[in-house]
Amino acid sequence: MKSCNFLLLPVAFLSLHAWGQEVSFNSSTLLQYWRQGTPGFETSTYSPATQFLEVDATGLGQEAISFHFYGWGRSDLAEQTRVTGKNTSDMVYGYVSYRAPKGNLEAQVGRIAVNQGVAIEQVDGGTFLADLIGGFTFSAFAGVPVHYRIFDESVQHDYEYQRDLIAGGRLGKRFDRFAELGLSFVQDGTYPGKKLNGYNTYDFTRRQMAVDIRVTPNTLLNMSGRTVFDIADRMDLPADTQANNARVAEHDYNLALRLNPQLGASLTYTERNFRAFYSGTTLPSLFNPQEPGTFRSQGVAFFIGAPTSRFQGVVDLKKTHRDSYGDSLRYGGELRGSVAPANLKYGVGLHRVNADAANYSGIVATFYGLAHTELQGWVTYEKDRMTAAFNAIHHHFDDPANPSLYGKGSLSEIVGALGYQATPDLKVSCDVIRGVSSLMQAETLFVMRADYHFGWARKEGVK
Repeated sequence: MKSCNFLLLPVAFLSLHAWGQEVSFNSSTLLQYWRQGTPGFETSTYSPATQFLEVDATGLGQEAISFHFYGWGRSDLAEQTRVTGKNTSDMVYGYVSYRAPKGNLEAQVGRIAVNQGVAIEQVDGGTFLADLIGGFTFSAFAGVPVHYRIFDESVQHDYEYQRDLIAGGRLGKRFDRFAELGLSFVQDGTYPGKKLNGYNTYDFTRRQMAVDIRVTPNTLLNMSGRTVFDIADRMDLPADTQANNARVAEHDYNLALRLNPQLGASLTYTERNFRAFYSGTTLPSLFNPQEPGTFRSQGVAFFIGAPTSRFQGVVDLKKTHRDSYGDSLRYGGELRGSVAPANLKYGVGLHRVNADAANYSGIVATFYGLAHTELQGWVTYEKDRMTAAFNAIHHHFDDPANPSLYGKGSLSEIVGALGYQATPDLKVSCDVIRGVSSLMQAETLFVMRADYHFGWARKEGVK
């Protein structure tokens, strides 16, 4: 990921001038170690170390001004884990914030993480949020989108060239504390690929609009969701998608019901058109902007037993359809329990997945099954400064001839974790993970983590 070095100057300046104010630091050090054994290859050893740092400084000159920073750096201590090198780092956000004493008004300038309706972005620029009269709310942002390093180096220049500017916002209306309705918009890039005279078939620009809703009239019902529309003037809209709501990028809705303290239910519905949803995605290295097809899912879950009771049961069912893979049905349940005096919690889950056979295009077109059974169990325990957790999961596939399994009909993973609160400001923990995957004959992973908090108060001195 590319970083904007000019942002580091105000960061350093504010840090030097903030020592007399209230400053809080949160640091997390993550050390991983694992060995991978793949049939036909030598065993590999990896040990990346990652350092996270969060800084919050308030009262910079006046109460309304504050500074916030979060970033990380990573280095490989053994074999290289990334294609681009052993060392990498990123500043997730680093901005100055001004919050007015009235109107819930806030302005931010710097590298900001935006979450405003349809826009979930990382931007070098500014944002503005405020409550208006009559229950209305307004937010807006603008700047330069943070660019990522994509795998296809041949289009990296076009990707950055097209995504030269990003802007958007959200207008919301609250109704007497029981509902909220919002309309949001995002424009990412101003020079789409179709203007490049045919030299580039990728269009990384994006223009989307969304309507979101939240309804909570009482403790019985909670409904939320959004619909996203792709309104960009894109290069191509396949003829076979014209009649399939090609401009509707997403429907995502959830309805939760609490019938009484002992019984509840939830309903979910999701529908996505990949070509519209991922058009000009902010993460082209993870998603294919040109991917066709649609995805739909409907789910229902029933909860029996209040969260504070000794036992709680969950029964759930989810049906999904994806054009490229067909239909699947996942159903099963979980049983959760607790022993309050011992601070012990435990649970076990059993699920079954029935799925259509998938086409494997080899020398001869064959079909293989994806149906499987999933078994999971977990335990957590707390005492004084000590915490411990154990989790195990096992998948058993009906068709071991599935070429994606490489002859393995069962996959499993076991995770053990132990943590200790050494001081009020320091916590250390260690996770051990042992698993068997389709590609790895065996995989063992050790994760050590240290979380440390320190800071300076305005009058109390060093903490």
